[in-house]
Amino acid sequence: MAEEPKKIIVDDDWKAEAKREKERLATQEPKLTALPAPSFAELLNIIAMQAMAGLGLLGGPRGERVPPDPEVAKHFIDMLQMLEDKTKNNLTTEEKGLLDQVLYETRVAFVQLASGGGGAPSRMPPAGSPGA
Repeated sequence: MAEEPKKIIVDDDWKAEAKREKERLATQEPKLTALPAPSFAELLNIIAMQAMAGLGLLGGPRGERVPPDPEVAKHFIDMLQMLEDKTKNNLTTEEKGLLDQVLYETRVAFVQLASGGGGAPSRMPPAGSPGA
């Protein structure tokens, strides 16, 4: 009884399927997440978040407490003040109110931190949010 040689079966179907998928993906436009239009509130939020980090109001990447850094906090609060000075009489009522509120809240938190009261609010709402 002679053994029959093993037949090698090549499945070319997967090659054709892979080629079709590659062609299909090449014709699709990449899906990009659209960024929101730049806004004054967004700029305020970016600066305010840095001030909050300096005030020790934000947690680290793993939720650990980040110690306050008053120099950093003061720097970003001063940036907010500079923004107010440079945009004087050039903001909408809403933008002016938002800037005033962010400046007030960060200054109060800074004074509380500097006086050692530790009574800084546990969380400041981001600029532009309903609680801000």
